[in-house]
Amino acid sequence: MSDVTDLDDPTTDPFDAARAAAAHLAEATGVPKHDVALVLGSGWGGAADLLGETVAEIPSTDVPGFSAAAVVGHSGIIRSVRIAATGKHALVLGSRTHLYEGRGVRRVVHGVRTAAAAGATTVVLTNGCGGLNPAWGPGTPVLIRDHINLTATSPLEGATFVDLTDLYSTRLRAIAHEVDATLGEGVYVQFPGPHYETPAEVRMAGVLGGDLVGMSTTLEAIAARHAGLEVLGVSLVTNFGAGISETPLAHAEVLEAGAAAGPRISALLAEVIKRL
Repeated sequence: MSDVTDLDDPTTDPFDAARAAAAHLAEATGVPKHDVALVLGSGWGGAADLLGETVAEIPSTDVPGFSAAAVVGHSGIIRSVRIAATGKHALVLGSRTHLYEGRGVRRVVHGVRTAAAAGATTVVLTNGCGGLNPAWGPGTPVLIRDHINLTATSPLEGATFVDLTDLYSTRLRAIAHEVDATLGEGVYVQFPGPHYETPAEVRMAGVLGGDLVGMSTTLEAIAARHAGLEVLGVSLVTNFGAGISETPLAHAEVLEAGAAAGPRISALLAEVIKRL
């Protein structure tokens, strides 16, 4: 009998794998249904602490289909949190798989598919990114209103046609603006990575209409929409894109900007989630 959680097997149904992972989470956490999911990128980890009581913490590697965190700044822990303001439960995914890890696009989106299988109707996708707008310095949170996927791939397989017109929910962005009216909105451009973009590529992103550049999020957002989730995307500008600033790009800079902005953006995100 084949393993329904073997995402590397092309005959495996990735939604069967997601259901198996969700069943494991329900048993391990004692929470039969999670209402909202959070994918916490660089700089965003503190938000979970402000939501309410952590019911359970599980190493991601204990859950079928999940991998260990491969990037410094990601926790590698999946948490179930009871949201104090509403009594609902949040599934906090601290271990994101990036396309550049070479594990395949199925693993990249396994988290959001598992969240949908676990009962979530909303997913909040966060990331640390490079900014093209000089007014958005390092430490600035920006709502994603749309994206450009330059990875040359999709998480959808076969003749699966999904409307992405309002992928990043207008309703959820309005709630975020209620919390912080100063939040900007921008178009996020995903490159495959893991190298940073060249100055020419950053200029190209701007010509295409992009405001933010990074290496995650768009594939998860597409899969989330296909799975029926309402999506809120929020980027933290951790550095200016290549060529905009004379400072060379480095992951240490990303971590430093995330740490400095952590308390503010965590409080912002927690307050938004309490209103969902």
